[in-house]
Amino acid sequence: MSQAHEHPHNRRQIGAQGETLARQWLEAKGYGWVAQNIHTRWSELDLVMHDGKTLVFIEVKYRRSERYGSPLEGITPAKQRKLRQAAQLYLLKHPHPGPVRFDALGILHLAGSAPVYTHIQNAL
Repeated sequence: MSQAHEHPHNRRQIGAQGETLARQWLEAKGYGWVAQNIHTRWSELDLVMHDGKTLVFIEVKYRRSERYGSPLEGITPAKQRKLRQAAQLYLLKHPHPGPVRFDALGILHLAGSAPVYTHIQNAL
């Protein structure tokens, strides 16, 4: 079954699984969790974390096959614009005095294999 035809509940479950893996992986690298699945009128912010004094908005792309390309290919220019707008709204409600950045974290988890993580800091 193609991703485009998967039931929305399944896509949410798969996305939640990817965000859980991402959060655990980033926390093991010293990131501090702030928030997750922040919905705005523009987009959803997958993870908001601290890397030292820096507030980091992390877009997580999780895939279980390479049928549609690498996970990070899913972060299109239109998606990037929506993420910037969502982050601006978040910062209006939750001001942060320090630096802010956007990271992208792709996770490819093929059946029978350990997940492969691709983390790009300052991705946007």
